[in-house]
Amino acid sequence: MIASHPFRLFINPRQGVPGVVVLPDAGFRRARAEIQSWEGYAPTPLVPLPELAASARIGALHYKDEAGRFGLGSFKALGGAYAVARLLTAELARRGIRVEGTAALAAGTHAAATRQITVTCATDGNHGRAVAWGASRFGARCVIFVHEGVSQGRRDAIAAYGAEIRVVPGHYDDAVREAAAVATREGWFVVSDTAWPGYTEVPRDVMQGYRLMAEEALTALPAPPTHVFIQGGVGGVAAAVAVQTRALCGTGPRIVVVEPEAAACLLASAEAGAPVAVPGDLDTMMAGLACGEPSLLAWQELERSTFAFMAVPDAVVPEAMRLLARRDPAVTAGESAVAGLAGLLLAAADQQARAALGLDEASRVLVFGTEGATDPALYAALVGAPS
Repeated sequence: MIASHPFRLFINPRQGVPGVVVLPDAGFRRARAEIQSWEGYAPTPLVPLPELAASARIGALHYKDEAGRFGLGSFKALGGAYAVARLLTAELARRGIRVEGTAALAAGTHAAATRQITVTCATDGNHGRAVAWGASRFGARCVIFVHEGVSQGRRDAIAAYGAEIRVVPGHYDDAVREAAAVATREGWFVVSDTAWPGYTEVPRDVMQGYRLMAEEALTALPAPPTHVFIQGGVGGVAAAVAVQTRALCGTGPRIVVVEPEAAACLLASAEAGAPVAVPGDLDTMMAGLACGEPSLLAWQELERSTFAFMAVPDAVVPEAMRLLARRDPAVTAGESAVAGLAGLLLAAADQQARAALGLDEASRVLVFGTEGATDPALYAALVGAPS
């Protein structure tokens, strides 16, 4: 198990309140059919962790391992690249070019036209890599904005797909604003996983793609989960997992959203009863979750479907990574991948949290390992060489 660490837990008083449909099922069926048609698609593994379940005194624990997704090291390809494909198809149609499926884009049939289109976004690493991969795959130009805290290893991984990297002073939310401003000025197309007023359709496509990860996991489980612990960030993946869990399992499973204590914008929003931004430099080891402002679309889902919000300290991250790396067979999990697992283990060891969440010896818990060693140098420093 991991050592005891302080954490924050907030039981959501608005859970179960009716709300708008954020992700229509027809959109997911489209996303699923498209992504499953791509070369290299395969469901990622669902790993049982009986030894950790026993130590946490729960009935079962499964870890959805996204380290191998399309060779990108994270689940983000399901959303970022899919949104790029959708955007390019729609923009070419607006320009009078009919695209017979994205296979034609990937084959370079419309290369002369797609090279005239620039896609862009801000990133802490994984989303930008997915957008760059999608742009490379489907023939668009790509410019990615990173804040100064993004490691060189993650910048290099994005640039490997031909993207131009631009560094923005500040943190993730500063990079989001700069990407939007430059895109407006230059006539580029933002492919963001963050939604704001007036900008929702592309993030909706991103989130629909994420639902495929949840569907793969839920349909592979031997029994429906009682609890799902999922990472926060801007909330896009958490909302997608919540929607798909409800679609397949009803309202029974309890969704617990876990964030870094230095960037817990979703927990703060739940406490406030409305979306709020958290101040500070958002300095957390969990780089992919260093987000200070919730996504509008994600919040519309999470404010009513999340059972509880948690904020955990960085100190727990290397411990959780090592637990997975040292088991047999080993699981390679990056810093942001273990937020949900860390939240579960901390809560399971705390009697008040166990009672508040309804965790007991019969609980069946699903967690999502959203990335592998996306920064190998940092992974090696924290855990050792990746397996």
